Amino acid sequence: MVSENINQHLAQTNTWKRILFMLMFAVIVGFVRILLWAIVLFQVAGVLITGESNPNAKHFGKSLSIYLYEILLFLTFNSEKMPFPFSDWGKSENHPEIAEHQLGSK
Repeated sequence: MVSENINQHLAQTNTWKRILFMLMFAVIVGFVRILLWAIVLFQVAGVLITGESNPNAKHFGKSLSIYLYEILLFLTFNSEKMPFPFSDWGKSENHPEIAEHQLGSK
């Protein structure tokens, strides 16, 4: 009985598709982390040189952070929604827990 259930679960193509997408997004996480660190270093250098952060880099960093959050939700089975490029680029409006942290707030 138990082995029949396991065999049924192993035969589900949706699960295997999800696993393949999870592997793809796991690789994307590595690239996003590198980009985020580049933004961190760029912002630190900018603050040291000019005394203020770059608003464009700030906005890009926020959108990358939201994208990383969406990927992690998908990888941990907390969301069935596949992140970009299979859905819209991350928007904080889609995540109430993030939306309260607006760019201008301190």
